[in-house]
Amino acid sequence: MRVLVAGGAGYIGSHTCKALARAGHLPIAYDNLHTGHAWAVKWGPLVQGDIGDPVALAAAIREHRPDAVINFAALAYVGESMAEPVRYYRTNVAGMITLIEVMRAHDVGSIVFSSSCATYGVPDALPVVEGTCQRPINTYGRTKLMGEQILRDACAAHGLGAIALRYFNAGGADPEGELGEEHDPETHIIPLLLQAAQGTRPDISIFGTDYDTPDGTCVRDYVHVTDLAAAHVAAVTRCKAGTFQAYNLGGGQGASIGELIARTKVLTGREIRTVRAARRAGDPPVLVADVSLARQALDWKPAHSAIDDIIGSAWTWMTDSRGRAMRAGAR
Repeated sequence: MRVLVAGGAGYIGSHTCKALARAGHLPIAYDNLHTGHAWAVKWGPLVQGDIGDPVALAAAIREHRPDAVINFAALAYVGESMAEPVRYYRTNVAGMITLIEVMRAHDVGSIVFSSSCATYGVPDALPVVEGTCQRPINTYGRTKLMGEQILRDACAAHGLGAIALRYFNAGGADPEGELGEEHDPETHIIPLLLQAAQGTRPDISIFGTDYDTPDGTCVRDYVHVTDLAAAHVAAVTRCKAGTFQAYNLGGGQGASIGELIARTKVLTGREIRTVRAARRAGDPPVLVADVSLARQALDWKPAHSAIDDIIGSAWTWMTDSRGRAMRAGAR
């Protein structure tokens, strides 16, 4: 297959491009490089363009004739989404509408959508299943839920085939050292911990130490980026015309912030200075995914999502392979 990967120069998008190529497909990365990196596009062409630009999108589709689309293109900082909601709706929601319109105009009938566990908000029960009520508590989560609803309606009205993949907490880096997590600013807990271990960050804030959990810190579900990429490859071949499907992607088990800190200290051999901070509004004590539906429907499993694998691969990226990978991609 030829697959247009919107946001293909980003963290999860670039890992997915590599997985697509390994599976015999041709990924065409379409990215405005606002947060993506040209050096991370190594397994197919890079088309620089914005998801909100119908002319650039149409030109890319006419030139490369994709059989399907995977859409990672989005703004994804929760705090920023609350401060700049209109910008998030324009990119994440209006961009989705533009993409679907261009796909329809050029007879591209399948799409895999990068959704989020943020669509669930604070769930009523655990583990979270796909039928859990979706009540997002921030603008980012609302834009992802709107994207899902747009796809549901487009599938019913226009025969589009769509799969939404709701990620929990992505982490880790390519085991072969060719790709890794490069965000600016960085907001994800694992690279923040590793930066504190490395000494490039003075400390790490723990938001709430009095939750009803074994060590008082929040428990979250972490999934390796390589496992996420594998799920997208599986999903892009399973879109059914006129059908919308959604699947959770997580490791299927929880780890607390305290556990992450302890394992990071062991794996890096470094100390990490922590600072206690107040709870953040809307943070549930525990958030863990039920991934049995993805296991069954996509023949997928989180094979690399043990916490030590996630932290270890991210540490190797940060301390060893990052420079070589960036130089290789720049050639």
